[in-house]
Order: sequence, then C-alpha cells, then structure tokens
Amino acid sequence: MPKPRYAQVSLEATPYYHCISRCVRGAFLCGTDNQTGNTYEHRKQLIENKIQELSSIFAIDVCAYAVMSNHYHLVLHINRLQAERYTLAEVIEQWHLLFNGTLYSQRYAKGKNLLKCELAVLKKQVNTWRKQLMDISWFMRVLNEDVARTANKEDQCTGRFWEGRFKSQALLDEAALATCMAYVDLNPIRARLADNPEASQHTSIKQRIESLQLNHTQQTQPPHTLYPFTGNPRKNSPEGLPFKLTDYIELVKQTGQIMREDKRGYITKNIPTLLHQLNIEPKHWQYLTMNFESKLKGLVGSVHKIKQACKTLGYQRDYCSSWCENYFP
Repeated sequence: MPKPRYAQVSLEATPYYHCISRCVRGAFLCGTDNQTGNTYEHRKQLIENKIQELSSIFAIDVCAYAVMSNHYHLVLHINRLQAERYTLAEVIEQWHLLFNGTLYSQRYAKGKNLLKCELAVLKKQVNTWRKQLMDISWFMRVLNEDVARTANKEDQCTGRFWEGRFKSQALLDEAALATCMAYVDLNPIRARLADNPEASQHTSIKQRIESLQLNHTQQTQPPHTLYPFTGNPRKNSPEGLPFKLTDYIELVKQTGQIMREDKRGYITKNIPTLLHQLNIEPKHWQYLTMNFESKLKGLVGSVHKIKQACKTLGYQRDYCSSWCENYFP
C-alpha cells in the first residue's frame, strides 16, 4: 500500500523532491497519438508555462523539469524561509492568485477594516495558506487540475487526464539531487527526441543554457524562473543549488553524448569537475542517469542520510537503502 504523502515529505529530512505525473493509461495526451494521428504537442508548452507561473506564486522553487508526451518530471525545492518571511498581506496576495480566498481576505485585500474577531479568524486561515504555499501536494494539485481542465475543454470531454496520484522521491543529499536533476534534464535524449541538451525542448537544461548565453551576450542578468546555482555554498552565501552552473551543464552535455553515441568509457577519460565534487563513480553516474526512477524509490541518498530520514519520518525499517548503498557514498 502506498504511503500517504504526509509520511513521505519532511522538511527536517530534505527540502528537495522529485515528482512525476503521468497521463492516464500512459496515453500520449501531450504528444502525437499514433492511433488517431492527433497531435497535442502544444500542451507541453502549456505545462511548462504553468510550472513557471506557479513557481512565482508558491514558496516552492523549480530546480529541474522535463515535459514529455505522456508524463512530466519536476525537481522541487520547498522554500520554507520564503514562506515564513511572508507578511499577512503577502500570503493573502499570493493565495488570491490561485483562489478567491474568503470574505475576510477579500475585504482585507481591499483595505477595509476588520473587527478584532474577524482579524483573528483571518490570521488563523492565513497560517493554513502559508503552509499550503510550501506544500508540494498543493503545487501539483493546482498544476494538474489546471492542465486537465484546459485539455478536457479542448477535447470536449470529461474524466481523468492524469493518473490519480503523482509519484515522489525525497532527495536527501547533493549526490542524489544532482543525479536526479541530470536524469530529468536528459529525458528527451534518452527518448531519442533530441541529440543534445540545447535541442531538448521543454526542459530546464535548455532554459538554463539559453539564459547563460543571454547573460554573456547582453551582459545583463536574465529573469530567474528556476532555482539558481550558487556554487559551493558557504556561510552567508545566497540560497541556491550547491553546484556551479557551468560544471553542471558540462556534466549533462557529456552524459548526453554517451547516451546518443554509446561510447563506452568515454566519461572516465576526462572526469567532469562535478563528479569529483559528488564523489560518484562515472560508471554509477551513467547507470543512474538512465535508471534513476526505476531503481530508486522513496528516499534517495547515502545510507546514513536514509537512516536519518527514516527516523525522522517514523519508518519502522530502512527504505530502499540497499540500492542506494551501491551507488551513493
């Protein structure tokens, strides 16, 4: 029996999670239907746009994404500090971008005075909204419901568009995070839909490469819709992914080359900088970027991190530590 979502997500264990939603029955509802010849490729852009929109509303950052013909992947970072810094007015403003709110929140947003008892009720409701603005289940719910409604309206039908429950993996350390992000970014290359990351449509790696090129040519900082890379973080450094963007792009490009050209041992001749930092064997990296989702379930990271997370989540036994033991130091 699947574990309930509250038993899988813990900020004390990790703020990083890999989420996957699949179209019902695995149908190509965001691609080209081979049976009918109908094409729904435009829905990939719809999903990509919605992901970027919601990342600016929720206190949840998008680290990586890939939108495919019958499913999509997200690597999300729950930004608790951002949610806790929101004022009462900011929480209401963000929530009203998603839902109508309540009578009291609407009156407050219009600058009308509330009675003391009404304000107390509103503050209690806002505390709930604050938690929901950093809840990946709410993020996925809003994303999937909006896409499903739009698609069903186009198809003039009713019923499920997505499978009933999205899958999630907790990424417990830097090695698990970087490997999962690369796995997500390389989806189109594994599926033989692109030859390199630059040509991988509807992926975060393509967006990051284009933003980096724009930054170099225009000498201006492009707008951030993705969680930024900050290098090796130290005390008082800005919040972000603990790798260098250029190192990550280099590693993803080399890995993609291997997938397309099948050059055995290619990556071992010139081990990328990021693999040294993560302390992952090149052969393990190559295997994981092909099989991350199928071989690793639930909690992903070193055995030590898994034991800590199991204790935090109240699990009776270690969860998927046998596979992780083989690949993560």
